[in-house]
Amino acid sequence: MAIDSVTLEILKNHCRAAAESMAFTLYRTAHSTFVKETEDFTTGLTTPDGETFATPTDLGATWFVGLNYKNVIDLIAHYDEGDICLTNDPYSGYVCTHSPDMHIWKPVFHEGEIVCFVVGHIHNTDVGGAVPASLSRTLSEVHQEGIRIPPAKIMERGVMNEDIMSIMLANVRMPEQNWGDLKAQIAAMNTGERRVHEMIAKFGIETFKEGTAALLDYAEQQARAIVRDLPDGRFFFADYMDEDVVDGYPCRIALEVTIEGEEMVFDFTGSDPQIEGSVNIPTGGEVRHALIMVGLVYVLYSLDTSLFLNSGVSRVCRCILPSGTIVNPDFPAAVGLRTLSVQRLQAIIFGAFVQAAPDRLPASPGSGGPIMNVNAIDNKTGRRVVASIDPITGGAGGDPFADGAEGSGANSSFMKNTPVEINEAEVPIRILRYGLLPDSGGPGLHRGGLATVLAFRAEAPNTKVTARNRDRTRFTSWGVRGGRAGTPSIFLLNPGTAGEVNLGNTDILTIGPGDEMLVASGGAGGWGNPFERDPKAVLLDVQRGFVSQSLAERDYGVVISDGTIDTEATDQRRAAGSGDVSNAFYDYGAGRDDFERLWTEANYSALTELLAALPVHWRFFVKHRVFEAVEALDEAARKGDGSEIRAVFADVLANYPQLRLPA
Repeated sequence: MAIDSVTLEILKNHCRAAAESMAFTLYRTAHSTFVKETEDFTTGLTTPDGETFATPTDLGATWFVGLNYKNVIDLIAHYDEGDICLTNDPYSGYVCTHSPDMHIWKPVFHEGEIVCFVVGHIHNTDVGGAVPASLSRTLSEVHQEGIRIPPAKIMERGVMNEDIMSIMLANVRMPEQNWGDLKAQIAAMNTGERRVHEMIAKFGIETFKEGTAALLDYAEQQARAIVRDLPDGRFFFADYMDEDVVDGYPCRIALEVTIEGEEMVFDFTGSDPQIEGSVNIPTGGEVRHALIMVGLVYVLYSLDTSLFLNSGVSRVCRCILPSGTIVNPDFPAAVGLRTLSVQRLQAIIFGAFVQAAPDRLPASPGSGGPIMNVNAIDNKTGRRVVASIDPITGGAGGDPFADGAEGSGANSSFMKNTPVEINEAEVPIRILRYGLLPDSGGPGLHRGGLATVLAFRAEAPNTKVTARNRDRTRFTSWGVRGGRAGTPSIFLLNPGTAGEVNLGNTDILTIGPGDEMLVASGGAGGWGNPFERDPKAVLLDVQRGFVSQSLAERDYGVVISDGTIDTEATDQRRAAGSGDVSNAFYDYGAGRDDFERLWTEANYSALTELLAALPVHWRFFVKHRVFEAVEALDEAARKGDGSEIRAVFADVLANYPQLRLPA
């Protein structure tokens, strides 16, 4: 008999509360700041087949709502009560998505039958590898990104597997930190198991089993209703990461969304080949991989905040993920900075959907600011410290109803900052500035959210800084419907001195005592014509220090004198300057506009089509040779229709007789 709607609603709240209890246990007992402060972790409940039917809403990362544990569950031959399993290998089942993420799962039994799994992950600050904190875009294969543990039992019938523990802890830089966080994970699993038994006692086993399946169906039905409310059609959007490797060429992700009735297809044909850096997204070609679905979940939830978040939401969509591309790389491609590419992907998904719902969805969020990690010796104790000091996130994009959230919004809003006092107490640095960056949000009727800025000074020699996810120095966040793009990100060494160095997208360096660093994310895009913004709102921005007086006049046409609005001058300025505001649907910013004068859609489509015909291990190499040759073309040879790319491509291949095309 089908479970009634009232009982299902009550069970839904109990399941979410169970997942939240797990999250609180983990949050309160973890050792690393990245877990106990930043909250980069998840907890949840899955069916015996691995579909997540309940997750927290107020604690932890929001990226893994649709994560399906089936592949790793099936890689364990047999389960007994008291077993707890773990893996951090991105290529074993495609559940873990980079090596610092340690996923664990525990079967919950009732009268000898597995009725669900309690699951979750944390991001370890370090799992060994070539660089402190394990991640850098300079790495070229997954073997460099730290120890990888295939799915295995860390506890068997309640007894710790000391062999696995000793191997793991011998290969990381801060073993006591990793061990402390793992104990917190295990405690969270035990909390979840206890909560499930309490629900079974309250509702009965049959109601629990029927209800967990019904919760997935419930979320699916909600998602289908949202999709039905969107127009049918095909909506294309693409965007870039600044470079595919350090000092490389731009890296593009392309997406065509097809909406038909209550279902949709995400087709990533036309995206760049997998690269020799670490921003590849390890999906295994799964048609509903959690990393690809993040943007979809965010879009649907933005359209209806009553949506219950679980794996059922993803059932409305399937993906086409061409093998050997950045969205489906072949082993052993490096994948550590998939965070960067997934953040870009989320904005790309919004960029496609905003065409379908322009009066309901926002402009691009800010991004490109790193998660800052410091590896140094503490001057007081002589102890080595490996710590994540802060995520430098960007604000949310302006939307049809309001300005974007300042400093932290959209795709990174779940990441909490670490208080200055904790950073200075635990890490040999001195925080000089931490806050919002003025003039960084994209101008608009509704302004883009401001960037976050951090400045600090090293207090110890040989301080190694890892700034993972650096980007948006060239390709900025985009504005929509007359809104302007946000500002580029910033990364400076010893700013304001004769020795100032612009570090661009460098993500690992060593500094010494007295060296200062300043880092800021990019600003978010604006929504709507900024010359239509209420002058009083512009004045308030100036008073708050969000917008300078000069940019208030230049970007908004609002003239402020002696702290008040000069109404007559404002009217004249807006009348004279309103024609300067673009009527284009998107404003991509100067960096992308300059790039696409050469790399038109036709040219880039020709490139990706030709590269797709090559063996995977040749694609990245040939891409770079084509870029070099295109840059050398005379202006007269640049037609933008794809023909010059095909000609250049043929010339490049002629130089490499070793290259054998697939039959």
